[in-house]
Amino acid sequence: MIRIMLVEDHTVVRNGYRRLFDAEEDMKVVAEAASADEAYACLSAGDVDLAVVDLNLRGSSGLDAIRRMLARERGLKILVISMHDNPSYVTQAIRLGALGYVTKCSEPDEMLEAIRQVTEGRRFLSADIAQVLASAALEGDALLARLTPKEFDVLCMVVTGESTTSVAETLHLSPKTIYNHMTAIRQKLEVDNDFKLIQLAARFGLVQLSQR
Repeated sequence: MIRIMLVEDHTVVRNGYRRLFDAEEDMKVVAEAASADEAYACLSAGDVDLAVVDLNLRGSSGLDAIRRMLARERGLKILVISMHDNPSYVTQAIRLGALGYVTKCSEPDEMLEAIRQVTEGRRFLSADIAQVLASAALEGDALLARLTPKEFDVLCMVVTGESTTSVAETLHLSPKTIYNHMTAIRQKLEVDNDFKLIQLAARFGLVQLSQR
């Protein structure tokens, strides 16, 4: 039996996943979490084989949830099911230790196959994600790949307008550490001010700029 934890902040979506997974003879949802903190706390019993993680968590970060869960349970398998098909998100999730990545547009059968493959320790990418990664590789643009997963997390939060204090609290870091990360981010991305940084983030689909 594959024991699954759902890490998703929308109750309706969690309920849908639970019904889908619990209908399978070899799967059982044993825990649910709506934030990185809740996901981390759910691992205390050590009875979870695989965590299904959304990268968009209200008030927290899915990447941070992956980082913290794997720091606590190295044997835990991670499958990302996300609305993001941006290759940068995929790359950073895999760098952190996720074995699988599928989009929420994936067919139910593909999600179920992903769970079984990842639980076995095999890499699994949905067809649309595999295509996105192949296109990114052909274009040869690996600028955001220069960032560590932590730096990428900080960048995504800062360019959406979150304050340094808010980002620090979400990621359980000090404001000084966030400032240091931002300095490293600007150096790696070769930008010298925040306006250029936001423009670059928009170019890579991390944020949308309003058109006026």
